[in-house]
Amino acid sequence: MKPGRRISGRGRNCTPPQRSTTPFEMDRPAVLGVRHNAASYLPNVGITPIFFKTRDPSRIRIAVDFEAKPMDRDPVLIDLALQGGGSHGAFTWGVLDRLLEEPWLHIAGISGTSAGAMNAAVLADGWMKGEAKGARKALNEYWQRISRAAAFSPLQRSFFERITGRWTLDTSPAYLAMDFISRLLSPYDLNPLGLNPLRDVLADSIDFESLARSPIKLFVTATKVKTGRGRIFRNHEITADVLLASACLPMMFRAVEIDGEAYWDGGYAGNPTITPLVRESDAHDTILVQINPTERANTPRSAAEIIDRLTEISFNSPLTKELRMIALLRQVADPGTGEGARWAQMRTHRIKSDLLAEFGASSKFNAEWEFVTLLRDEGRRAASEFLEANADHLGKRSTADLDVLLKEC
Repeated sequence: MKPGRRISGRGRNCTPPQRSTTPFEMDRPAVLGVRHNAASYLPNVGITPIFFKTRDPSRIRIAVDFEAKPMDRDPVLIDLALQGGGSHGAFTWGVLDRLLEEPWLHIAGISGTSAGAMNAAVLADGWMKGEAKGARKALNEYWQRISRAAAFSPLQRSFFERITGRWTLDTSPAYLAMDFISRLLSPYDLNPLGLNPLRDVLADSIDFESLARSPIKLFVTATKVKTGRGRIFRNHEITADVLLASACLPMMFRAVEIDGEAYWDGGYAGNPTITPLVRESDAHDTILVQINPTERANTPRSAAEIIDRLTEISFNSPLTKELRMIALLRQVADPGTGEGARWAQMRTHRIKSDLLAEFGASSKFNAEWEFVTLLRDEGRRAASEFLEANADHLGKRSTADLDVLLKEC
């Protein structure tokens, strides 16, 4: 097993990852007499380390080079579909970070929900400041802010979870209290002012005026409380309120009002919504970055496990239905011109990791830097694995079989 690849999930004990300060630079003991061996302290993610001396001669400083690789093949226009999932969105960060290293991949549009919407907005705004390099830097800074803000949250791992190497909050007193109280009192009782710490993080991370001019088309989904239908917000409509609405869990936050309409988490209507990518983007290849497990090996038995699985099913159901519709339209649509051609020419791909299924739902509230960076590294690994297996297929054919969904009907 390679270091940094696997971590402990619910009920698993593995060696935790080595501590890192930021993705930009990490202090590590130098290997006596062989400086280049210090690269072994970096996660196996394919980044380029730069070494330089610090005041302590026994240590070296490692910095990550954000320069893109030279393009050695014809460009391919792609769309990205990003699921939500709390701090597990750091996995998506890692996927994006790896894909942005490939100069032949040109991002035309991104559809995102909840954490996926925030990743999308940060990337598109960062692109305006420095294209791929700027986008990678912006994502890194955003997740650092998330982790710093989470350090002041009462939702922290318990002593038991820390000594056993678990990343969940299942025995955290604050988490258990919040879970119990939320079944008795609503956010309107507990948070009458509607405070949300993410608002300041978004304000520091995204220039929304710049985002409106980004060449990358954004589609953010939020769910209308009154009708249960989704609404798609586009670049010029996206604000901090829109992103907070897309991530508004109704048992934790008051509904976010936009233009007099109340909204909840977009995952109830589309997680994420694929249709606008097909109809409004020039790309024919859509890469779905999937966070929520679609299958579980065992039947949940405890109350917490049952609730967690119900949440996974409810957030995956809109996506599954839409993918099934897309599979049907690809078979019956007229491949000639117009609307039918868009559906017939669509190619689908998927990046996911079985590792995420090993964590309970409570770990989505854990934004400790060690956990966030490990998820990022797993995202980079999954994206690298996807590119190694499917890079030659992008722009030519689908690598995700959607037709199997039709067989379930």
